[in-house]
Amino acid sequence: MPSPPRIFSPHRRRMARQRMLRLQTGADAPRYLVEDMVDDVIERLAFLRHAPARALVVGDHSGALAAHLRGHGARVEEREPADGFDEEVPYALGSFDLIASLGTLDTVNDLPGALIHIRQSLAPGGLAIVSFVSSGSLPALRAAMLVADGDRPAPRLHPAVDVRAGGELLQRTGFADPVIDQRPLRVGFRGMDRLVADLRALGLANVLADPGPPLGKGARERARQAFAAAGEEGRTVETFEILTLSGWRR
Repeated sequence: MPSPPRIFSPHRRRMARQRMLRLQTGADAPRYLVEDMVDDVIERLAFLRHAPARALVVGDHSGALAAHLRGHGARVEEREPADGFDEEVPYALGSFDLIASLGTLDTVNDLPGALIHIRQSLAPGGLAIVSFVSSGSLPALRAAMLVADGDRPAPRLHPAVDVRAGGELLQRTGFADPVIDQRPLRVGFRGMDRLVADLRALGLANVLADPGPPLGKGARERARQAFAAAGEEGRTVETFEILTLSGWRR
């Protein structure tokens, strides 16, 4: 099998998530993405009446999902890529009735392989729920970066998976009864710098293997102005498109 393309830098990814964990200790840290993903997983489990006896939670730095599952009698293991957990190799953790991966698989180089490892770590009848930021996210910032770079655009933001590709991935990796959906989460910002600070604290900073040259002073100011011009009354609304993939091991 050919090796997957190297789009993301594992080292930069780990460093970005370690920085995220440090920033998340602040009282006013932005937590809207993980809170949305956790709430969604809990709602899905209630709707499906799936009560796992053993669960694996990856990437939930809030600990909220694990706490909820333990409160319902589940034995839960938590793993974090910042601590060296590698989602691109087989899990040596046994089998689970639920694996929930929140906000991490958008920056692995071998996403099909990562999904296969999840499926293989499920017990028969086990459920996987995977959520991450997807195609269509950050349109105002993407437009501002194009203005900043002018005729020579550089790689600034990550390529992302869309709904169609997500569905194809679940089918290719052998999940039964796959469900794919995407929902927008809209957040207002008073400036581009505030958005960039949030992206760092959310673990969404640039981790591309080839991140391109840094923005110069003039380019950064052009980006700020373009981002502000996309809003109204001093506030620009940015969109995070959250893709959720779920499927069973039969």
